[in-house]
Amino acid sequence: MVEMTRRFSGAVAAAVLLVSGVAGAEEAWDTVATEPFVVKVRPRPGTKAKDIWAEGELKASAAQVQATLEDMESYRLFMPYVKESRVVKPTDDGGRLTYTRLDLPVVSSRDYICHVVTESKVAPDGTGVYQQHWKAEPDAFPARRDVVRLRLNEGSWKVEAKGEGRSWVVYKFTVDPAGSIPGFLANVGQKDAVVDTLRAVEKRAKSLTVTPPAK
Repeated sequence: MVEMTRRFSGAVAAAVLLVSGVAGAEEAWDTVATEPFVVKVRPRPGTKAKDIWAEGELKASAAQVQATLEDMESYRLFMPYVKESRVVKPTDDGGRLTYTRLDLPVVSSRDYICHVVTESKVAPDGTGVYQQHWKAEPDAFPARRDVVRLRLNEGSWKVEAKGEGRSWVVYKFTVDPAGSIPGFLANVGQKDAVVDTLRAVEKRAKSLTVTPPAK
């Protein structure tokens, strides 16, 4: 049961794929882990959700991590419990509307529609910063039968190069898992959830070969 609850929390975090996590009223951050990543948590005022802030080093280049996070269609191949992941359509601001469905143990499947925007990218020479943010647009199209639609899901990624084959990642998100979920399932293992997400991204990134464009 402990492992199941841990993986459930990991699924929500991974799929979320998913966050600015800045609330209107500032709350104190509570540091829940310092290794292998720093993980901080605080309540999101007016909701049952929590803001999560995680950062640390990945053993993959910034370009590899960027390629991993930009490839929305492949999330289902490496993110825990993600069964569907696709870009629905481009948006007028240069972003894209995406759809993700999670198949979870114990509870009903979840899905979410997000407006994802890439703010900046790593240059071909590996310099610069990759930044992406997203926010749920739950009413962009009708909910599916027997799938619970997430309405609060927002977050962000920031990735910077840190030497050869390494990068520093800041991952923020806020998500309300929605529906009827026992409190212990929603709260247990949040540290493990974040670690699972970052490790999944790292593993996928390390497997990619990123070739700079020809001059």
